[in-house]
Amino acid sequence: MKRIRKNEVPKVVIILGERIKDVIDEKGLRQREVAYDAGMDVENLRKYMKGQQEMKISTIFRLAEALETTPSELLKGLETEKEG
Repeated sequence: MKRIRKNEVPKVVIILGERIKDVIDEKGLRQREVAYDAGMDVENLRKYMKGQQEMKISTIFRLAEALETTPSELLKGLETEKEG
């Protein structure tokens, strides 16, 4: 049975995942190697890239290191949606 998410994924999570995918593609990296360098399973990396799973800040730091960039570069321009 497929698990149903209680809340909608924030838009910034989806954008961050797309940004990570773009960096991987631009640098000609393999997802499996990036996942290994970041100390995670490739399936989790794919969930992050698709915006299906939110990341801890420590995960963002590990991914940035594996992508040879900085967390601030990955997060640049992302803003949370304001309520109300």
